Formats: sequence, structure tokens, C-alpha cells
Amino acid sequence: MIIGSITIILIALLIVLMVVFAIVAPIIVHLPQFGRHPKGKRLERIRKSPNYRKGCFRNLNDVELRISFHQSMKLIRHLLFGKKKALVPSQPLTMAHEDLKHLSPDHNYYIWFGHSSYLLSLHGKTILVDPVFCVAAPFAFVNRPFVGTDVYQPEDMPDIIDCLLITHDHYDHLDHKTFLRLKDRVQRVVCPLGVGAHLERWGMDMSKVTELDWDEELLMEEGWKWHCLPSQHFSGRALRRNNTLWASFLLDSPFGRLFLGCDGGYGPHFKTIGEKFPDIDLAVLENGQYNEHWNLIHTMPDELGKEAQDLHARQVITVHHSKYALARHSWDEPLENERKASEESGFDLIVPKLGAVQEILR
Repeated sequence: MIIGSITIILIALLIVLMVVFAIVAPIIVHLPQFGRHPKGKRLERIRKSPNYRKGCFRNLNDVELRISFHQSMKLIRHLLFGKKKALVPSQPLTMAHEDLKHLSPDHNYYIWFGHSSYLLSLHGKTILVDPVFCVAAPFAFVNRPFVGTDVYQPEDMPDIIDCLLITHDHYDHLDHKTFLRLKDRVQRVVCPLGVGAHLERWGMDMSKVTELDWDEELLMEEGWKWHCLPSQHFSGRALRRNNTLWASFLLDSPFGRLFLGCDGGYGPHFKTIGEKFPDIDLAVLENGQYNEHWNLIHTMPDELGKEAQDLHARQVITVHHSKYALARHSWDEPLENERKASEESGFDLIVPKLGAVQEILR
């Protein structure tokens, strides 16, 4: 009798929760930080893309994240009851805070802000990649940065940002609040197809935005060309997934050829890119937030060296670590992974200090 009553109460509570969710969820996902789904002419262009099939963008060979029910239960048990690793540093990390408004126009610099946010200053031309200085999630309490890694603010960026590059629309790469505080200084935005829908909702001058599909190019000016290239990942901000594209990019500049990787798993596209674009001077590769359950859409530790070899990159910098704990590996494991990969694969590894001005392409 008692058990039956408890069961009825639990079922009633579940129904109430489902009703509340059905009412509240549509309101929440219309908040500005969730962006906007592509529509109108943008959606028409998306539907004509060879990478858009059966109502969404797809990876090459239709590779996608698949987790079985058994794997999901195993992952949940591990998250709740598994052995805890050092997911976050035991002490605050040290991060430099330098004057980025007066960088010398006679050199090439790389400044890493942790995770996948960084600034390139190539003889005075500034390129800001995936800047996240405020919130790397829909709400601030969901995903907090490591202590000591949030010393830079949007206002610390150069007064003129020649190009803002967005690789995909996940919250840890496209931050609504950061974008609002930067957009008036941005001269041009380059992003994958569909991402412009978010930027348009957030008030960006769309004449400055160029959305590219894989294998499309953009000549910014003489000697500066962007190539939009595949990545093996996924996208999505609200309740829909893969309605915008994700991409890696290659920049041909007067000072070198740079491959700027997106999040993504290892695949044959790296070899294809390396063959099509020889003499890559610097490759920025994902390294961190990996797990065996999503090994197809994030680079695993033993694949980092393969990517560098396939690209034939002269030098490598890794990102996607040292600021957030999005997976279950220890926070500093990616640092050991990159060192090991460099020794075994023979590529020249650059290990920049957080926030410091690092000279590159010498």
C-alpha cells in the first residue's frame, strides 16, 4: 500500500516536472544568448550546401557522435561515482596581462587566453579567434574558468580587430556577452555557414560578415586569403543540433601559411588538407576535453601527432585546454600529451604562456 502510494507520488511529480519543462523551455531558449536558427535566404543557401543532408549539416562520411544507452549509463555512473581526477588546478594558474593595444607592427605574435581563444597579430593585422571572456555556457554558473585564467576582458583587445574568426557556434567558442562588447571594433567576421544567424540577432552589421561553406575561399585583400575547410565535429546552441556548420580554416598571409583548427576528431581530412596546402608554417590544433565516448568528434591523445604529421606542419600550438573542465581527464594532461606527441612525431612544439605575447613565424 505504502509502495503503491510512493509510486503514484513519483509519477505525479514526474508529470508536473514535464509540464513545467514544456512551459519554461521555449521561453528559455528564446533568450538572446541562445542566438537564432537560420531562416530566409540564409536557410535557402544552407539547403543548397553539399554538406547539408536530411535536414542538418553532416561530417564527411556522415561521421557523428553516437552513444548507446549502455554507454550513456556507464558515463553517468562514472561522472557520479567514478574516481575523481585533478579536473581543476589545486592552485590558481598564473596568467600574464599585457598591453595588446600597442603591439609592434614589425613582428608576428600569438597571445593565448586559455581554452580556444587567441589573438594573432601579424605585422599589425589583428585576427581574434573564438574569443570567450565572459561566459562559456548558456549561464555563468554552468561552466566556470579555472581560477587565475580570467584576467583579460573584451576591452583589453586591440582597438581595431581586422578579423574576428569563429570556428563554430558552441558556447565555449562563441560567447554572446563577449561578442556584444567587441562587435563595434570588428572590421570583418569570417565564420562557417549559418553562424551569421546568431550574429545578426546580436546586432552585427552583416555587411561585415562572410559565412563560408567547406572548400570556399575569401580574399580579404591582396596576399590575405581564407580557406574554409572541413572539421569532424558538430554544432548547436539551443535544442537543435547541426543547423549551422563547423569548420577549420587556413590563412594564406604574406608572413606564412597558418592552419587554424576547429574542435574535432581525427580523420582522413587532415591528410587531404596537408596534400592540398603544403608548407604549413603553423598549425593550431585541438588538444583537450576528449573522452572515449566522443572520440570521433574530439582529438584523442594518440591522434595529435598523426594530425601534425598529416598536415606536415612546421610548428604546432595546441588549444582547448587549461581553462575549463569539460571532460574527465586531469586539467594538465593535455600538456603532457602535446609534449609526448612532439617527441614521438618530431614536430616543433610551441608552448605559449597563458596571456603572454609569443613571437611566431620568425
